[in-house]
Amino acid sequence: MAESGTGGNQVGLKLHAAQRALGLVESGMTVGLGSGSTATLWIKLLGEQVRNHGLKICAIASSEDSERLGRSYGIPFVTFEECQSLDLTVDGADEIAPKLALIKGGGGKLLREKIVASASKRFVIVADESKVVEKLGRFPLPVEVIRMACPLVSGSLRELGFTPTIRVNPDGSNYITDEGNFILDCSGLLIEDPYALARELDSIVGVVEHGLFLDMANLAVIAGKHEVVERTS
Repeated sequence: MAESGTGGNQVGLKLHAAQRALGLVESGMTVGLGSGSTATLWIKLLGEQVRNHGLKICAIASSEDSERLGRSYGIPFVTFEECQSLDLTVDGADEIAPKLALIKGGGGKLLREKIVASASKRFVIVADESKVVEKLGRFPLPVEVIRMACPLVSGSLRELGFTPTIRVNPDGSNYITDEGNFILDCSGLLIEDPYALARELDSIVGVVEHGLFLDMANLAVIAGKHEVVERTS
């Protein structure tokens, strides 16, 4: 699952937002590369600047797929052992609520996405306007769980009011994250208080990470039908 939303029009909107975000990159930066459909557009634009226009950066990616794509353009990569702080990370989101509260993880990379975002001086979201909501929760909230604990965590999530479903691949097999865990997609509940819910999820033994990204994004670059707008936290 990539970030929700398909079709040529939405791809065009995402491209406009990614192009605006490209202007935030300066030579010499260490840049975090997100994952998912919008981040893929961003990485291609960034890679073209590196390959064709001499932009000098280094990067850390939030997924193996994003790193492979970046390397195909000649983007050099480092690790957190070499660099503990990123100047800028650009990523997509599945939902964007007031104060830039986010749901992320539709592409299954939420743990590494959150690690990269947490290490970033500036965390920027690029999206089309379909991702903007008043309350989070229409898009199922991804929760990454240790496989052994999946039945127990599912029960706890049901007690919170969710309907959790184990994410599967197109062939019907269980989706496995880069870290070897399951993902439970939690639907059926509009999130009235994201902060309280985040605390509840953090307290469940067996939960590795969840897709609530709160107080992390500094800027959202959102492409509408007629213009690209910027929202700050």
